[in-house]
Amino acid sequence: MLSRDINTLQSDETAIVDRAITSRRSVRAFLPTPVPEETIRDILRVASRAPSGTNMQPWKVYVLTGEKKEALSRAILGSGIRPEKIAWDEYRYYPDQFFEPYLTRRRTVGFALYSLLGIGRRDVERMREQHDRNFTFFDAPVGMIFTIDRRLNVGSWVDHGMFLENVMIAARGRGLHTCPQAAFAPYHRQIRPLLGIPDEEVVVCGMALGHEDETKPENALRSERVPVEEFVTFVR
Repeated sequence: MLSRDINTLQSDETAIVDRAITSRRSVRAFLPTPVPEETIRDILRVASRAPSGTNMQPWKVYVLTGEKKEALSRAILGSGIRPEKIAWDEYRYYPDQFFEPYLTRRRTVGFALYSLLGIGRRDVERMREQHDRNFTFFDAPVGMIFTIDRRLNVGSWVDHGMFLENVMIAARGRGLHTCPQAAFAPYHRQIRPLLGIPDEEVVVCGMALGHEDETKPENALRSERVPVEEFVTFVR
């Protein structure tokens, strides 16, 4: 009986963890429903259990709500610097030139999103408008900016990524959704003075946090994942 109870418990726990991971996705339209500060603190506290080399814990987080979040949006959108023109002078998220299979995967998800929104492939203005929604955190009530000390090395960036994933999974465990946003990184000159970010910190990304607006078509997007056989080699 005890063995059966343990197996049932393990099965339940597996289902809960798997559901949190597989239900995580980039939500691009949020409800204005506030998220209590204590909930945000709980998410970040749990996420901080992410592993890091020699326990350095290289992540820093700036949480924005209300007027401060709106001020950041205005600073970026009012800068007059288009995303396609701005310099990624702190770090480069994407390769200088896309190649296969990554080019096809990128195009597939982009076309899928625009199709849901009724945006044609030549409708550049509407594409720009959709991209600019990044800078309002897709209307989420909570925006976060993540940074890392520039003196740290690549391994600490790996650790930071595990922390980011923990934030997103912990949010799902509380019925919330997120959208990680590299789009903020090259706008560090607009972000730094508003948030008081010191020069030694690199802006890694932003992240929207809140309740999904299920009425919006863009939130019907489900990106594909390749089969395990395409990225795993079992060495026996």
